[in-house]
Amino acid sequence: MKNYIAKLAIAGVSILAFTGCSDEFLQDKKNYDNIDVTVYDDYEGALSRVNDIYAWCLPDDANANWKYNCTGNADDQSKSTEEYAGFSLFVNPDAELSAISGTTVPDYFHNQANNIQASVWGRIRNINDCLEGVLGGSLPEEQKNVLVGQVYFFRAWCYYQLVKWYGGVPIIKEVQDISESSYTPRSSAKECIEFIVEDLNKSAELLKNSTYSESSYGRITASAALALKGRVLLLWCSPLFNRANDQSRWQSAYSTMKTDFETISANHSLYVGTSNVNASAFAGLFSTINNPEAVFATFYNTISDEEDGGKNNNWENSIRPRNTLGGGGLTPSKMLIDIFPMADGGVPATSNTYTKLSKSSIEYNEKRPFLNRDPRFYRTFAFPGVRWAFSGNPSATVSANPCSDGKNYELWNYVWYTEAADTADATKGGYAADNLLTNNRGMYVRKRTDDLDVSSSPLYSFLGTEGSGFKKSAAPIIEIRYAEVLLNMAEVACGAGQPGEAVQYLQQVRERAGYTAENNYGLSSTIGDQAACMSAILYERQIEFAYEGKRFDDLRRWLLFDGGANMREIAGCPSTWELTGWGGNTCDYLGFAKLNGQRRDNVEFRTTGAYAIGGKTVNDDPLASVERCAAVDLNRADLDSQLATLSAWYDKYLTYKVKKGDSYDSNQVKEYMHFYAKYYFLGFTQGAMNNDVQIEQTIGWEDSNRSGANGTFDPLK
Repeated sequence: MKNYIAKLAIAGVSILAFTGCSDEFLQDKKNYDNIDVTVYDDYEGALSRVNDIYAWCLPDDANANWKYNCTGNADDQSKSTEEYAGFSLFVNPDAELSAISGTTVPDYFHNQANNIQASVWGRIRNINDCLEGVLGGSLPEEQKNVLVGQVYFFRAWCYYQLVKWYGGVPIIKEVQDISESSYTPRSSAKECIEFIVEDLNKSAELLKNSTYSESSYGRITASAALALKGRVLLLWCSPLFNRANDQSRWQSAYSTMKTDFETISANHSLYVGTSNVNASAFAGLFSTINNPEAVFATFYNTISDEEDGGKNNNWENSIRPRNTLGGGGLTPSKMLIDIFPMADGGVPATSNTYTKLSKSSIEYNEKRPFLNRDPRFYRTFAFPGVRWAFSGNPSATVSANPCSDGKNYELWNYVWYTEAADTADATKGGYAADNLLTNNRGMYVRKRTDDLDVSSSPLYSFLGTEGSGFKKSAAPIIEIRYAEVLLNMAEVACGAGQPGEAVQYLQQVRERAGYTAENNYGLSSTIGDQAACMSAILYERQIEFAYEGKRFDDLRRWLLFDGGANMREIAGCPSTWELTGWGGNTCDYLGFAKLNGQRRDNVEFRTTGAYAIGGKTVNDDPLASVERCAAVDLNRADLDSQLATLSAWYDKYLTYKVKKGDSYDSNQVKEYMHFYAKYYFLGFTQGAMNNDVQIEQTIGWEDSNRSGANGTFDPLK
């Protein structure tokens, strides 16, 4: 399998036989769009061109930007959700985004000019060139179908990424000469959605009888095209585009997606593994290659970045603590920790986020957030006193690191302070145990980890390099998994007035998480009501897809930063932009606490009492002479008793502390998230406008080609 992944990762290399260029394709990033058309008369040549499309269009583990969608890193998109603290571009109350001055709106529309592979539209031009080349070549029809079926998918994928940000954009179906005369105006959002769906229907039809060998696992299938189509149709039904809650959209999408679901479910299913102790199946799906849940995924290899064809997934390295030779870890926000369901599936009683869902009967102990939680909690977060095994020896490089064999690694990242006055100060940091010292995250994001206790054959090659120990990882990124297909079906069924059917899809996802039919899979008794049902679906998406890059899109398409109540603050806002469906406010309709006006902080566990104060080195741990209790082992079924033991140990030696997350102002007063209503549809940067002087700017954003006047393009038409 890894050999194939290596081949796909160097997708463009085989094309070099036809261009005569350097054999370091990925490093050089040269322009290979001007190839001889005869390359399309040879299957291997045409396949190389298609593979080049894969190389440029597949999701990646990098921070979200114009080329890559969000995959869960602490980037501007995820940091605008409940998942991470720290103001990003989209929720910073002190810096409103502008098209021409101040803090510039991100450019997901154009990006770098004069470099076809560093331009949004250059990528689409390459796709159109490939389509024209393959269709105009002399290959047999069957071979053409398989190739162009994959390419149609990627054109739809590229347009989906544009439309979700801008609404209507120019629809370009052929290779254009680079000149002012080749200007194409923005099409309506409806026309763009129809165009995307058309491409995905073509893709699904052309690939419906295609079978790939095991060595080609990861290529686009008919199921991938249909699953992406379902996501696109949901976008069109959602309040972002459907302000009046037009039921005909829901009914049409429901009918289409229900039919498509039969094809997808015939080829995919939830990953269940060989056991499901403490949601181990949920954990294992992210480190399994031949995975029935992976509908659309990016695969990697363990070849070095310096070698030709090196394509590594950096996620594992990002989340692992520094004392494992990892990159240092990612910090989950207290907000998401507090929102996670309790062990009975209910919303914590202390949470005011989902008011239409039943509260849990289990008391939530904010100071011991790991007690009595949804099984997925333990696979999403790591905290002091839990096993997190891996394959490697971190102490061979740094002797002060806590273990010589990663299979015995336990995370003990409690903190002490050197000054008593700092212990209660949310802005002050301390020193963490086991050589973490100031490189500590309080709690860690554990989601999608390649856990040695779940998979005994890790997909990484451990490096003895500090800060890069897990860098050579071949773990896949699953952009669309079957759980999303189920929750998409739940949402469209609910929107179409079929909440009973929607609950059935919810139950399947919750069953894999570890719930049973005895208490209706932990689902609220109120979800027969359409609004409560939709709220339950969005809650489930938030939990199931945490740190997978899905939350920001859900918040935008459901207008959950303000419920859609602030459209009139947008300059030039047409009356049609006001929300008339969902009671005029999606947050009120769902019983969801809008994100605007809230803040996200972080948490840590510090030493207390006689053990509160220590020094600044690994040897100054005030608990050094104290015997630690057994770390929580998620392989064992007696989780509750283990957690009770850990909690009792905490009672003696540790206390809970809220740490500063989002910013304070210059007077040290807490600040709160603010997402401006105009961000629901972005405007074009001045650079993008300069490169396309005839294009219309989005309403609510300054038009640099018209002396800064308000934009005139309506994304909802």
